[in-house]
Amino acid sequence: MASVLTIDVVSDVVCPWCFIGKRRLDAAIVGQSDVEVTYRPYRLDPSLPPEGMDRAQYMRAKFGDAPLSTMQRKLIETGDELGIKFAFDKIARSPNTLDCHRLIFWAASAGVQDAVVEDLFSRYFEQGEDVSEIAVLVDVARNAGLDAEQILELLQRDEDRDYIAQEDERARRMGIEGVPCYIIAGRYALMGAQDRAVLLQVFARAREENALLAANN
Repeated sequence: MASVLTIDVVSDVVCPWCFIGKRRLDAAIVGQSDVEVTYRPYRLDPSLPPEGMDRAQYMRAKFGDAPLSTMQRKLIETGDELGIKFAFDKIARSPNTLDCHRLIFWAASAGVQDAVVEDLFSRYFEQGEDVSEIAVLVDVARNAGLDAEQILELLQRDEDRDYIAQEDERARRMGIEGVPCYIIAGRYALMGAQDRAVLLQVFARAREENALLAANN
């Protein structure tokens, strides 16, 4: 029996290149039944207050008065190629994503992590929703088939906050300074929203090594 090809994706739901990276990864794994994808937490800005910040104010503090139109235009063009309709003008808040990552973590055990991650990306970048709001997170959970009342109860407690913080810190200790980062078969780390062709090349190499390891055991 073929071994599972594990892909750990370290990302944050407010990172536009992570959204692009997810769509490219989705395209690369179509029809590949041996792939197991897990999304791992990384917070681009853990210092944000729990309620987040006004986005315009946050972007000025981070980038100064430099125009963002060129960067956003590139993202919009790339997104269009992948079916992503970036709507930066709709985004009013820069959220703290701790609770997003808690929900993503819980979704994994129910087998709906991909659906939750996709919905969070879409709500933030295409619909301009504040994904730190409990009502939004509960709706995402409900749409993915999770128990909305249970998720609401968990979000109102401190459940797994420390775990997310520890995983975030672990990623930084591993040397991850930007996202997305794909960790393939626990051996290869690819930084950035890699093209489908690059991902497929590394998948093939990892499968060959997995086969050699299995043969030698």
